[in-house]
Amino acid sequence: MSTRLDLSKLSLMDALDLAKLIEMEACHRYQMFATQLGRTGGFDAGAFFATMVENEAKHGQELEARRNKLFGDTPSKLTLDDLYDVEAPDMGAPRRGMSTVEAFEVGLAAEKKAYDFYDMALPGITDPDVIELFTELRDEELEHVEMLKEAMAKLPESASSQVEFDVDETPML
Repeated sequence: MSTRLDLSKLSLMDALDLAKLIEMEACHRYQMFATQLGRTGGFDAGAFFATMVENEAKHGQELEARRNKLFGDTPSKLTLDDLYDVEAPDMGAPRRGMSTVEAFEVGLAAEKKAYDFYDMALPGITDPDVIELFTELRDEELEHVEMLKEAMAKLPESASSQVEFDVDETPML
């Protein structure tokens, strides 16, 4: 979990751009997982990852709208190359046959990682607007953790079962 940026020097626009990129990186990673795993029917690991794609994309769009309202079409100084694995789940997380519960655990770990990023960045931030934004984003990540935990608690017992698959019909990960 890292960025190549000096977070203490972020402007509010840069902080919004960074937050949007963090969501975009997570969205792309979940999309890759959803594609790799496919769907076996019902709410399985692949379906969970597809849901996370939608959640991360929506959050990124909200941040982009907020940024555009404040700063219009001023070009961003940041790109995805400025960060790595801030909220995105670990590359090696998905595996063929993983249970829905295991997929939820991957999502929980990613949301906790994002919470830790914002929480650890706060002491070094000096801009009051960026402090306010990062505090808000940190607290949202905690809300996401709680929402995932609540959804996990409602899963049927079968959600912890690993999915059986036919090796001849399953693409390699």
